[in-house]
Amino acid sequence: MFSDIYYLIDGMPMGMPKFLSIYVIENNGMRLMIDVGETLKVRTIIKKIKDFGLYPIHKIVLTHSHWDHAQGLSKMNKLMKDLDVEILASENAIENLRHPDKMIGGFEGINFYPFEDEVTPLKEGDIIDLNGLELEVMNFFGHTMDSIALFDKSNRNIFIGDAIGMRLDQDAFFIPLMPPDFQEKDLLNSFNKLRNMRDSLSSISLAHFGVWKDTHFEQILNEMEDLYFKVKNSLIEWYNENPSIEIITSKYCKILMPNSKFWNEKIFEFIVRMMINGLKISGFI
Repeated sequence: MFSDIYYLIDGMPMGMPKFLSIYVIENNGMRLMIDVGETLKVRTIIKKIKDFGLYPIHKIVLTHSHWDHAQGLSKMNKLMKDLDVEILASENAIENLRHPDKMIGGFEGINFYPFEDEVTPLKEGDIIDLNGLELEVMNFFGHTMDSIALFDKSNRNIFIGDAIGMRLDQDAFFIPLMPPDFQEKDLLNSFNKLRNMRDSLSSISLAHFGVWKDTHFEQILNEMEDLYFKVKNSLIEWYNENPSIEIITSKYCKILMPNSKFWNEKIFEFIVRMMINGLKISGFI
């Protein structure tokens, strides 16, 4: 628990700790979960929810339809079939959930089964009322064209998924340049949109990973564009020099993340491969 009503559960996709945050918001007896993680971890996530005393879940909101956030939806809905759980996602996400093959391009070896049950479509400005706590839906496109955030005005926090960046710890990061639906122009607009909310926020809750407050929150806001272009341009330069993912990953970790103690080359190779695939599909290389 990181506030009176917010909880963070480690989703551990592919067995990696502190990589995916699954948030639960509880207010006056009603609980909303943000993202569900991968299929293989669904039972573990449900157990953690029960251990925290947060079961049952009443609403599930998907920040976007990438596999690491939404793959486990069908299994979770099946395991919670005794509950009346409302599933909510961007109006742009529903077709992706029905036909997920389009959202796994560039992610080798990933299976994502269609979700056929009802999904409540969300659009910009919608309000989710959690027994008196109002969460405003905001579009933050670019990473995907179905990325949304939940803005909790009363607690000055925003749950933003992957929409503006990924910071695993102070020394390890990657950018939202992921296949197959990336749009740079929309990402830059999302950076500006978030920065314009600065006076209404004291913290940001990232899917990858955790809650960032105070000076760390300010750092994320201040660095968004510079960090994005620094990583993007470095990846393009290194790929043109030698397209080996192993060599690019080595440079990424040694040059961009020299102080990272946990996130080493072996772990980060998968992430770098995905960013390179995002560059290819977007036509940058």
